[in-house]
Amino acid sequence: MLRYAPYFIALKEVIDQGTIGDIVSIQHFEAVRHHHMAHSYVRGNWHNSKKTTPIIIAKSCHDLDLMRWIINKNCKQVSAFGDLRYFKKENAPQGSSTRCTTCSIEKECPYSAIKIYTKDKQHLYVFDLPADKSKHHDFIIKQLATGNYGQCVFHCDNDQCDHYVMNMEFEGGTTVAFSMEGHTSYGGRHTRIMGTTKGDIVGDMNKFTVTDFLTKSISVWDEDITKLPGYSSHGGGDWGILKDFVLAVNHQDAKYLSSTIDVSIESHVMGFRAEESRIKGKVVKI
Repeated sequence: MLRYAPYFIALKEVIDQGTIGDIVSIQHFEAVRHHHMAHSYVRGNWHNSKKTTPIIIAKSCHDLDLMRWIINKNCKQVSAFGDLRYFKKENAPQGSSTRCTTCSIEKECPYSAIKIYTKDKQHLYVFDLPADKSKHHDFIIKQLATGNYGQCVFHCDNDQCDHYVMNMEFEGGTTVAFSMEGHTSYGGRHTRIMGTTKGDIVGDMNKFTVTDFLTKSISVWDEDITKLPGYSSHGGGDWGILKDFVLAVNHQDAKYLSSTIDVSIESHVMGFRAEESRIKGKVVKI
């Protein structure tokens, strides 16, 4: 769906116009806010890679697809490193409990479920909240006392990597260095694209800056798209992919889509090969 976000559509247009020449390399960084990491990949539905899918697929298949789309060439080989560094029993603070509602140091913990769900009101879509908002607090506390979202992050049946680095080589020699980090105070995607002799691009999903090597001229894309329908979901990409899918079905015409399933599935192949590389400690060809 990131292909359908206005930011990335504009970025791709600049690249396709040859503004920075041929792509030599890309550095792409996905920041997963610490509370998002705890919610989805420690406590939540994707906490266990064996029961669901590795985090490189569950969280970052969008990013791998984005790289494939931007470069527009096949990925030849990958290597990857990463592990579960922090969210483990041996890192549980002294005095902690297996559940936030019974923990004596809960107020001192940045991963407190009580703080995340009742005070900061993050990720509340997972709760079937009553219509009466005055009952929300008590309802959530009850859920935290029994459900998985109230578990201590150091006492979950989780095995997902909380940091992951992946290198990719594409046809023609273009390389990508990708990093997924679960220990950040901020979210979003941050990208640097290096061209040949013409220029480079630096962006953060809010704006991107194109610099011309010869003239030193700088152009900036920073359009306010926050008022667009569905903006909050992947920068408007969720809305965009649904709209184009409906148009394609209605007109029975694939030209409304930015990708075929054959191309889009490559992001998953790249991710599974990366996981093979991480586990076996070797470069894996695709």
